[in-house]
Amino acid sequence: MMIRWLVVLLLVCSAAGFSFAADYRVGPGDVLDITVYDNDDLKTKVRVGTDGTIVVPLLGKVEVAAMTVPQIAEQLQDLLADGYLVNPQVNVFVQEFRSKKVVVLGQVRSPGLIELSGPISFLELISKAGGLEKDAGEGATIKRRENDQDVVIPIDLKSLIEGGDLSQNVTILDGDTVVVSKGAMCYVTGEVQEPGSYACSVDSTVLQMIALANGFTGKASKSGVDIVRIVDGEKTIIENVALDTTMVKPNDVIVVPESFF
Repeated sequence: MMIRWLVVLLLVCSAAGFSFAADYRVGPGDVLDITVYDNDDLKTKVRVGTDGTIVVPLLGKVEVAAMTVPQIAEQLQDLLADGYLVNPQVNVFVQEFRSKKVVVLGQVRSPGLIELSGPISFLELISKAGGLEKDAGEGATIKRRENDQDVVIPIDLKSLIEGGDLSQNVTILDGDTVVVSKGAMCYVTGEVQEPGSYACSVDSTVLQMIALANGFTGKASKSGVDIVRIVDGEKTIIENVALDTTMVKPNDVIVVPESFF
């Protein structure tokens, strides 16, 4: 179910034109196109050097490493206003992005090192990693280095994918390590279309789990569903459970019997 919502949310984000360029932090190798309103002679195209600086007409070397595009524009405006121009209006555009390297681990279909060009969101990265595995959990983490410290950013996948909380769809930065957790699994067997193991959570209903198994067969008894559970090493059978019950727990086996009527 979460994977279906992921596809829908990616389409919504694409259709709405969400842009993460404003959050992108410039680094060595990026090419910036800089224009100053009503000052065509100051228009320039520069590549960020390995020391994180650019060379700008009138100003010389300017430090821009790890700054966002709006921050660079504001800094150039302040510098030009300091004895050069009156109320300068600067526009900065990233013409070429350097290659970024991000590691994606855990419950995605193609884990490993991914090279990216340009700003990218968490959802877009997961898509490039092949999408979520069916046993993906409801959480992920982004590990990154900021101000010489290791920072861990938690991502609530359920809120993002099923709830549409785009505040969780953070911008991925160069050097990030993204880890998608493994979720709890339950098993659905008997008279369902696709018996097998499926991700479940504390608020999953029996009917939701059966829906993940593509629903009942024509021979299913919908009123005689049992849950088989191991408690302290002993098998316990909970008989005739209601389809809307949320008593499902990890490693439960949901058994849909055949109807004899």
